[in-house]
Amino acid sequence: MNIMLVSVSERRQEIGLRMAVGARCRDISRQFLIEAGLLAGLGAAAGLALAVVGAVALGAWPAVMRPETGLAMLAAVLAATLITVGSAIYPSRKAARLDPAEALTE
Repeated sequence: MNIMLVSVSERRQEIGLRMAVGARCRDISRQFLIEAGLLAGLGAAAGLALAVVGAVALGAWPAVMRPETGLAMLAAVLAATLITVGSAIYPSRKAARLDPAEALTE
């Protein structure tokens, strides 16, 4: 959530410009939620890939191939993505409620 709050404060002019040319509040909010979801999903997938490569390198390939392990990996990626998107709701609403004139002057 802190990273998303910093992102909103650093991108105030971009948000103000988008709102000044006609973007609605839900468009701005949706943009930040999609960014958070993509970053979380890609980060979790990269971490998962590194974990699988490490497990294979250490000789744990049979454990990686078990169905329970696959379900646990899927659950980990989904949990990371949902938690990140959930904690990005407040910053995305904050961004959507910015006054375009104020955001452009800063």
